[in-house]
Amino acid sequence: MSLFAQFEEAVRTGRLAAMATVLTGPAVGAKLLLFADGATAGALGDAGLDEAVRARAPICLASLQSERLTVETAAGPIDIFIDVQPPQPRLWMVGAVHIAVALATYARPLGFRTIVLDPRTAFATPARFAHADELITGWPADVLAAAQLDESACVVVLTHDEKIDNPALVAALHSPARYIGALGSRKTHAKRVAVLQALGVDEAKLARIHAPIGLPIGAQRPEEIALAIMAEIVAVVNGVRRRGEGETRRLLNYES
Repeated sequence: MSLFAQFEEAVRTGRLAAMATVLTGPAVGAKLLLFADGATAGALGDAGLDEAVRARAPICLASLQSERLTVETAAGPIDIFIDVQPPQPRLWMVGAVHIAVALATYARPLGFRTIVLDPRTAFATPARFAHADELITGWPADVLAAAQLDESACVVVLTHDEKIDNPALVAALHSPARYIGALGSRKTHAKRVAVLQALGVDEAKLARIHAPIGLPIGAQRPEEIALAIMAEIVAVVNGVRRRGEGETRRLLNYES
């Protein structure tokens, strides 16, 4: 299979990938295909160029941003374009609650694939979530581990049930998910942080949680809370708000 065919297949199947192409110098047009798991195919005609792109590609893939890279060589500067083609962003909503109903409504027009996950079949019904792309009745620890969350995934936990929320957070925090948010007050989140620390989650991972979740717009109703959450997700995806910028880091610093 050609490099182009492999790249197209990755885009079609939702596998995060980047294609590096030499723009200047003696090897113009040479290509190197790179995947988020470190796998590669092809070559740029110079070991030094390959090494430089392999070093830079993880940053591009993590940020989901293409980039023009200039590499200094004995023959002079060589320009390379790293073309990142991220899969469709996915919004995982853990908890088939009223907020999730509105959140799925807001997310779809913004290009997100919406997935509602809840083991409680009384809440996770097709009648309530006919507008979601996918409805899964299962335990987050199992489902999210099997899902292999990548940099295009956003995860929000909404149930207020530790048996559901905490395993979901552990799974998400051990992944490169782009956004992780948790519903609850500052007091609730302080208790959650302590529990997650006891489960072995380190401070660097805990600091990735956006909590209290959502931008501060004075939201009260479920629809307003969903709007605040969606706005924060968009801000993080667009690089306006840093991943983990929120109350969690303050709580960790306070507790230390």
